[in-house]
Parts: sequence; structure tokens; C-alpha cells
Amino acid sequence: MENLNLIEKIVVRPEMATDRRRIFLSNIDLGLVVYQESVSFFDDPPQVGFAEAREKLYVALGKLFIHYDFFAGRLVPSLEDSQRLEIDCNCAGVVVVAATTETRLSQLGELMAPKPEFRQFVAFLREENEEQMEIKDMPLLYIQLTQLGCGGLVFASRYNHCVLDGVAVREFQANMAALTRSKDMVIMPNPDRTLFKARNPPKISHPHHEYSKPIDDLNLLTICHKINAAASDQSSLYDRTRLVYLSPHRIANIKKAALRDGKLRNCTTFQAVAAKIWKARSIVVEMEENERISTMLFPVDCRKRVVPPAAIGFAGNALIPGFARASVREIKEVEDYVLVRKVQEGLDRLDDEYVRSSIDWLEVNKGMLCRENCFSLVAWWRLGLEEDEFVWGKVKCSTPVVLKPGLVYLLPGPKYDEGGLNICLELDDDQIKEFHRLMMEG
Repeated sequence: MENLNLIEKIVVRPEMATDRRRIFLSNIDLGLVVYQESVSFFDDPPQVGFAEAREKLYVALGKLFIHYDFFAGRLVPSLEDSQRLEIDCNCAGVVVVAATTETRLSQLGELMAPKPEFRQFVAFLREENEEQMEIKDMPLLYIQLTQLGCGGLVFASRYNHCVLDGVAVREFQANMAALTRSKDMVIMPNPDRTLFKARNPPKISHPHHEYSKPIDDLNLLTICHKINAAASDQSSLYDRTRLVYLSPHRIANIKKAALRDGKLRNCTTFQAVAAKIWKARSIVVEMEENERISTMLFPVDCRKRVVPPAAIGFAGNALIPGFARASVREIKEVEDYVLVRKVQEGLDRLDDEYVRSSIDWLEVNKGMLCRENCFSLVAWWRLGLEEDEFVWGKVKCSTPVVLKPGLVYLLPGPKYDEGGLNICLELDDDQIKEFHRLMMEG
């Protein structure tokens, strides 16, 4: 971090009073009580000065939180069940930081993958002694706007994932960008999650390999403290973060290989690439464990899969993990189309009844995402965060600040118009060489 300086740190609240209310959190939300950090870079040079950009941002956020009052609230124990959390819309506010650094955009190199240099852009978004803080005292959103040494701007955020999923974050950012330009809201948020409430009594109608039962009897509030403590040290996570680029030509060949035998009528880019990643990663990580079951999770937007569908502007979590699973032996031996078909089955099984069964499973078992021999593949490139234009400029690219254990990101390639993809994952030096070889063969 080259001479990173804090200019100001303020709390932004809704610019006018909002009704005090509480927002129910679904079992989907409660499985995501963890902070997510991302960073966005912009076309250079900025269209307004740093002081004006800050002021426009503060004003826009004040207007935005009238509609997103729940983002300016705090997590508290539910009035109905002290072992659950809900959001108290108490207008406690959001922390917003302005900072400067001598780092220039040209010094950062490739922007489309997490790297240690990005930590400076969220450096002021953590509380002192955060691991000792009560969850009810922590803001649900932190924002840092940083001016680079070259004059360019970087926007970073740190938010509690239980509030919004990636789709809702996309809409939140679109609204924020519009308000900085003195435009109207793009879409009005609807934070009502009762559509995803567990049935009474619960009815588990499917096996749910996408989840694991708790490893101990810790309650949710205790788990939150453990999550915050574990998130405080991210330095070691960068050491094993790797990037593998798939060109449009390579992606086309992966799809052709999956369709070669005529056993599949069609497959999408995601389905073909996901199956290839699942195979390559399973082989390099579980090389000698042929009978071990390898599971790949992939978030699926279920807004339109439930009956009735979620309202337009649904502002919560509606991403249910689809899964594909098989033994390492099977993954090694079967043709590519078989693995693609398993990915397709993982998507197809997520109908209304399956979604409700999964919510009921979580209600009964108080579980979490599958953790044993499992990873989650996140199609970050689909979020469309690069489409937003703020008053200071258009987003050039957005990326996670850090790759968390157990995640694999599909990020846009270095040139958006070419249609390539970057695979961002955590592997050792010897493993990444074999993974790269497997991704390029066939």
C-alpha cells in the first residue's frame, strides 16, 4: 500500500425518516451471514473531481437508503425466535470512506482477479477489534471511494451477504449509479422474503446433498462471531490464488467436445465449462481418492422458479445451490457429455417443490452449504456489474477482493468483446499445472 491516506469516514443515513420495521430473513439468507468484498475500476480519467465525486456519492446514498432502509439497519435476534436473526430497520446507517493512494492504475496490472494490491481499497472498511464486536453493532454495508495516484477512482464495498444476493446487488449498484447522475431509481427494491419462509410443518421431499449438517451445536450468533474472526486475516489466501484463461476458441472446443457424440441436444457455455472445471479440479485435488465423492455447487437464481414467482426488484437472497456429484473414479472415466448432463440435471431439479424442500431441510437441520470434498462455482461474469455508469465514469471492471476457500470464480476475460473467461481458483503450484493441462486437452 503506497501512502494510503484516509480523507474522511462518515456514516450515511436515509435523508428522510423511514418507518421503523423489521425484515424477516429466510433460511437462505441466514446461511449467508458473512461479509463479501468487491472492487470496481473505472475508465480514466474521471469526469468530475474527487471532491465532487464524494459529495455526489453521499447525496445519492442518502436518497438510496430511503428505499434500501434495511441496508442502513442492523442484524438483531428475531422477536419470535432468539436463535434467528432479522434486520432492524433502525437507520443506524452505512459507513462511507474517502481515501487517496499513490498507487497508479497502471501499477495494478491485470484487474480481473483478486490480488493483494486490492486490499488497500477496503483498508478502512473494518472496525477496530471487529472479532469482538456484537453482530448487532456492525453496519451491513461499508463503502470506500479511493483516488489513485493517476487521478482515477476505485469504488469498493463490503456488505453482509445475508442482505442481498448477486442479482439484487446488481440492481442496488444500478440504482446507486443512476442517483449519482441525478437520475431516477432504475428499479424499486422489495425486501419481503416471506415467499421463502419454511413450511409449517416442514416437508423434506428430496435428498439435499448441497447441504451439510452443523459440525457442532453452536447457535447462529456464535457462528457469526467465528465468521468475523476468520475473515480478519486474508493474507494467506492470495498465496494460492490462480488464474486460468479460456479463450473464446477454447470455450467453443469444450462445447463441441460435449456435443460430439450426439448424446446431448445442446449445452450452454456455463454447463460445458462447469463440467470441465469439475473434472479437472476433482482430478488434481483428489488424485489418489478414486472412491471419494466430489461435489460441485453452483448458485441458481430461483426468483422465477418458485410459485408464485418473486416480485420484480426482489431484494434478498434467492440463489439456491444446484449440485453435480460423482465419485472421482467416475469423473475420470466417463465421457464429457455425462458430466455436462449431471450439471444440467443439477439445474433442472430446482423447481418450486425442490426449492421449498431445501428451505425446509435448513429449517429442520440448521445446516450449511456442503463442505466435504466440495467447491462452489460462481459465475461472476454474469452479474453485469460493468454496465453501470456513475457520475465520475463508467465501470471498467469489477472483481472480488479476495478468493475465499472453497470458491471458484468464473470472471470475464481480459477483453470483454472477445468473450473469453478467466477461471479464478485456489490451488498449489503443482496442482495448477495439471489443472491447466486438463482444461486445455480434448
